[in-house]
Amino acid sequence: MTADPDVRDAVVPPPREKWPEPPPVTEDGEALTEVILTTFRLNALLMEAAQDLAVEGGLTAAWWQVLGGVLDQPRTVADIGRRMGMTRQGVQRIADLLVDRDLAEYQPNPAHRRAKLLACTEAGYWAIRRISIKQHPWAARIGAKVGADELRTALATMQKLVATLEADRPG
Repeated sequence: MTADPDVRDAVVPPPREKWPEPPPVTEDGEALTEVILTTFRLNALLMEAAQDLAVEGGLTAAWWQVLGGVLDQPRTVADIGRRMGMTRQGVQRIADLLVDRDLAEYQPNPAHRRAKLLACTEAGYWAIRRISIKQHPWAARIGAKVGADELRTALATMQKLVATLEADRPG
């Protein structure tokens, strides 16, 4: 079996002297790159904290994330994925585990016969309540160190970035 030439070209780089020059870095582009790199670090720290907190409810951070997508109302797996920034397949896998453990249940969807709604059960709400007993003081402690005004400014900037990136997506 021979390799596709396009794939091979991507893996075996040409000599450095033949590399194209990237466009110049702008101040805005440099600032965005720093935000992205810091976001990667922040995401890692938040996921570590979420994992530690989720244990209080007998969950994982990912299970907590999916349950969090249906605390206010039942949703389809696809809707949970969009809302929580997860793939539909990842949500489906976790949703099935949550249902198997009676933390969530599938309900009929009047708007779509095949796309059932995932809903939180009493056991799921209880797990979230147990997490919240630790999470609320943790959030208050971390929030107080940063300050509500700065956090609101960061949130507004993050929301603007999300909207800009979503609008910039191809297709």
